[in-house]
Amino acid sequence: MEISKKPVFAKDGTEEVFRVIKKRVNEIVRELEPQRRLEITLKAILFPLMYVAAYVVALAYGQNLTVLYSCYCVMGVMLVIIFLNLIHEAVHNTLFRRKWLNALYIYFFDLMGANSYIWKVRHTRLHHNYPNIMGWDSDIEQSPLVRVFPHGKFSGIHKYQHIYMPMLYPLFLLNWLLVRDFKDYFNRKKTVWKIIRIPAIEYVKLFLFKALFLFYIIVLPKLVLHITWLQAITAFCIMIFTASIIALIVLISPHANTENEFPLPDDRLHMERSWFLHQLYNTNDVREDNWFTRFFMGCFNYHVAHHLFPHVHHVFYPEVTRIIKEEAEKRNLPYRSYPLLITLKNHYLLLKQNRMPENIFEETM
Repeated sequence: MEISKKPVFAKDGTEEVFRVIKKRVNEIVRELEPQRRLEITLKAILFPLMYVAAYVVALAYGQNLTVLYSCYCVMGVMLVIIFLNLIHEAVHNTLFRRKWLNALYIYFFDLMGANSYIWKVRHTRLHHNYPNIMGWDSDIEQSPLVRVFPHGKFSGIHKYQHIYMPMLYPLFLLNWLLVRDFKDYFNRKKTVWKIIRIPAIEYVKLFLFKALFLFYIIVLPKLVLHITWLQAITAFCIMIFTASIIALIVLISPHANTENEFPLPDDRLHMERSWFLHQLYNTNDVREDNWFTRFFMGCFNYHVAHHLFPHVHHVFYPEVTRIIKEEAEKRNLPYRSYPLLITLKNHYLLLKQNRMPENIFEETM
């Protein structure tokens, strides 16, 4: 049941431009789909097998702590690779042609510790529709410890966020798996409650899958390998810290930086720009592009294409981005792409800029 009135984007004439781009994108996807389907299927089989294989090796030879910790490090890497290439596509119904197969595949996310139901709501219905809008983009609204939005509530601790947040970032997934999911379920002030009521069965799934994840990640290795609890928890932490660092590099770079805007709706919840222009002004691409980023990192660097066409699989994003760039140049639209290190630097500058209740760099009259 829809609960809150949502922001409304303007009609500014760019809708026709988007239709032109969409027509070209649909044509190139239809042309390339037969060639790319093998890669899509290969990833759907290969990456989960790599995750399971690392876990099996850990259980078989993990009495050697070097092997145990190395395997859990690999599992952390594979967690992110599976998320980017498979889970992310499944929630957008682009992994398989049949929706029920996508819905079933998403449960692999629950087996890796996250809650797929609440993340799908946060990602597809909030972040994708309202990127960088305070009170609606739940992917950016992470914790009261960090003030990302320039209009966000200020706390004295934020004065030092540019110092302590980079040190806390390795805890990102630990917070997501063991804290944030539960907050979204039980704190009705959280953003997700603006648009949904959570079914009772999802509460059962939440606790069931969290318990199963902690059992096979921590408890079972402790029992099978006869290692100490400290060693089992250390392996878990290595996995989570590894995944957190890689995940944040991917998640921070396209939105939360000083080159993107954080617009607010007016009193009637009307936005200044159309949905199409809003995506362009609040999303950037990452310039690095190679076989590794395309095959293993889910083309995360082509983020503008993903936001404009979330129901197109990432294997088509290089061609889709070429179309977007061509039309943007032709029509003087704000397509932007930056080197990865620049986006991370600009994220740090955003933390530094928003550490004060007002923008101290802004001239006043």
